[in-house]
Amino acid sequence: MSSLLLNAYYLAVNFNAILYGAELVIYGLTMQALFKHRKAWTRTDKFYMAFSTAMLCLITIYMSTEAVFGQEMWVVNADFPGGALAWFAKNADVWYQTLGTASSVFLNMLSDALLIYRVFVVWTDYRVIAFPCLLYVASIALGILELYLSGKPNADFFVGKAMQLGTAYWASTISLNVIATLIICGRLTYLGRAIEAARNVKGGKAAVRYTGTVSMVVESALPYSMAGLAFLVSFGIGSDLSVMFGAFYGLFSCISPQLIIMRIVSGTAWTRNRTAETVSGLEFQNLEGRVGSAATGVASEVASTVDRKSVEVV
Repeated sequence: MSSLLLNAYYLAVNFNAILYGAELVIYGLTMQALFKHRKAWTRTDKFYMAFSTAMLCLITIYMSTEAVFGQEMWVVNADFPGGALAWFAKNADVWYQTLGTASSVFLNMLSDALLIYRVFVVWTDYRVIAFPCLLYVASIALGILELYLSGKPNADFFVGKAMQLGTAYWASTISLNVIATLIICGRLTYLGRAIEAARNVKGGKAAVRYTGTVSMVVESALPYSMAGLAFLVSFGIGSDLSVMFGAFYGLFSCISPQLIIMRIVSGTAWTRNRTAETVSGLEFQNLEGRVGSAATGVASEVASTVDRKSVEVV
């Protein structure tokens, strides 16, 4: 450990506060969209309300424990023998830090489950989510083991078996994030180009709403995956900067799914029906194009035959 760790932790606490404010705004907008039609609530609306609230509670626990740990390290125990680094090393396994880590792991479980569901929504094919589901099960098992090892007396999240297992856990869950993001981005890119190629003038402007850059970034949870990659690399090489990148990853594990939910409840997100209608429409247009081409070819052949017969008669 070095002074870089303390600087990274200081930045992490500040970024936590900033991004937590953004999460509160997005959560508020989501609830506002839901309460606009509260008399017509469906089970899906109630589910997303409970899901969003659960994520908010978990991220609140996470960022609160990080803030309290910083206060104890820099303010309450400012005169600790050996300084802040010595206090950090001695109290890395304090109970509320374990609570914060547990809330982060459970938040990842919720976020990853939503991301897998969104993969299914844009593909409507169970085969596509088979491998992500296997990674999800593996990440749950590794996450529980990580909580056990890092929460043991005198354990340290950044040292020994806890770090090794932590690397395996974060590798599995972040790999799931990246794979799901790539699958969703690829699918939306294909649909967007197909719609553009079909020259669907009537729905062309609306299509941008669902296949544009903003839609792709939000629907694929791109910030979540990018922050995860930065955290995984820094954590894997044992860099103290992993504390800061971990803050980004922890907050985006809540913000990115919340953005998706906000789009869902406001009616601007992809749905299974919209995917099916888009694919069916594109298939019909392709079929219509092939039939038209075939008809044109037959007509040309008939015209050519008639011309030859006319020449023979003359």
